[in-house]
Amino acid sequence: MIDVTGAAIGFAIMLGLMFIGLHVGIAMLATGVLGALVYFGPPVLLSFGTNLWSVMNDFLLTTIPLFVLLGELLLRAGITRNMYDSLSDWLSRLPGGLLHTNIGACAMFSAVSGSSVATAATIGTVALDEFKRRAYHEPLVLGTIAAGATLGILIPPSVNLIIYGALTNTSIGQLFAAGIIPGLMLTVLFMVIIALAVILRPALAEPALPPAPRAERLRRLRHLLPPLAIFVVVMAAIYGGWATPTEAAAIGVVMAFGLAWGNGALSFRMLHSAFIATIKTSAMLLFIITAAFFLNFIVGLLGVPQAMSRVITDLGLTATEMILILVLFYLVMGCFLETLSMMVGTIPVVMPVILHLGIDPVWFGIFLVIMMELALITPPVGMNLYVVQGVRGRGQLADVYRGILPFVATMLLMVSLIIIWPEIVMVVPEALY
Repeated sequence: MIDVTGAAIGFAIMLGLMFIGLHVGIAMLATGVLGALVYFGPPVLLSFGTNLWSVMNDFLLTTIPLFVLLGELLLRAGITRNMYDSLSDWLSRLPGGLLHTNIGACAMFSAVSGSSVATAATIGTVALDEFKRRAYHEPLVLGTIAAGATLGILIPPSVNLIIYGALTNTSIGQLFAAGIIPGLMLTVLFMVIIALAVILRPALAEPALPPAPRAERLRRLRHLLPPLAIFVVVMAAIYGGWATPTEAAAIGVVMAFGLAWGNGALSFRMLHSAFIATIKTSAMLLFIITAAFFLNFIVGLLGVPQAMSRVITDLGLTATEMILILVLFYLVMGCFLETLSMMVGTIPVVMPVILHLGIDPVWFGIFLVIMMELALITPPVGMNLYVVQGVRGRGQLADVYRGILPFVATMLLMVSLIIIWPEIVMVVPEALY
């Protein structure tokens, strides 16, 4: 058994390894191996093979490469460009014009890609070409893309929610259901903050252009059908009980193949690039999950969950007080660590405390993902900031920093709302389950 001081030292060692640049999977695996050697000796390491097999033999984890492949196919099929143009027909008439299209396109692409980085790269590539010809405040343009792309890990299907569910043994279906309302609310809040900013400072955006003829706008609505169809079929298959999340992801991939073929984009070259990108991403994610499961195994043997629970009991912290502490904790951590590293690395320590305080793991999963979204746009390590700047290919990164400030405040507001009214998160999963 280990006390809290020993657990804190181990946690600090793991974070230190991440800070010096080691891959998160290696840092977690090294910490687990060190703990096993110090407290139990080499024989415990023999359990790694069994642990690895039990993790990799989990049918649920097949969902990850399938959803990654789904996003890659849609990205390379050219469906996103048409989707963006169709959304601009309707959203560009709001105060802020095409800025709303950025948010709407990010939300829609998020509903099929499951990845914030993929969303930032895809929508950034499409949108920034359009904005070169228009008189918009560039930092705000960049901010809308970086912030809107964070919806990729909140709106289902989300790879991060799948990983959280696998690590905490929480229902993926309930997590997906719980992410729907917060994802839509955050999308609307982003649009509201854009509208308010432009109403107060009209120079931030150019006046709305005259709309295209109604017949033309209605005709282009068909470009929204492919991503909507995939989202509806995948979600309906899960919640209708027709398919598991893994089988539903496979259905989505088959639909993406059909859409790519119908768009004339299906070729061996396209498939090769999509498969290579999927293999690289999936291998990275699954290695992290394997390391996290082994670390969880060692943490459990050491009695860290019981030690943490005793400390929380002695301190007399309420559930709300603990959540507020975690808000500050993740805000600070998000400034220095990549989001997946932070999420997977802290779950073994934080989750026992959450369960001890009676906090619903489904609600906490959504809270954690929103905090991860904040980390994606928090300098100096926010991944989306660098992706958007990389797509932009000119100017200073400080422009992106300025553009995301109103959206950071909006996301903190969203966190406050789900803390005050947890029903925002729980109403859909409770209704369905």
